[in-house]
Amino acid sequence: MARPKPTIILEHTDSKTFRSEEVLKAAAIYAVFYDGSPISIRSFNSLVNYPGPKYKKVSFPNAGHAFNLAEKLNSRFKTKKFTVLKLTHGETIVENL
Repeated sequence: MARPKPTIILEHTDSKTFRSEEVLKAAAIYAVFYDGSPISIRSFNSLVNYPGPKYKKVSFPNAGHAFNLAEKLNSRFKTKKFTVLKLTHGETIVENL
């Protein structure tokens, strides 16, 4: 079965590189939480301080990716406290300049 076509909200094509970007409509954002709290994940080499830590994604527009990450983390840390939350609305904030 084929995936349904996404709804395109905005589209931009760079006239020099011909790279296109599309803003797609998503039903929700799915985020991995630990014990009910939002998390961030970073990985690094514990022997060498180069190239520095890499921060990994913990929120996705597709539930499958979030469930796979939560499963992997629960297995790695031998717990069941990593869960997936569906985020459909939130508080709008503005950056203080």
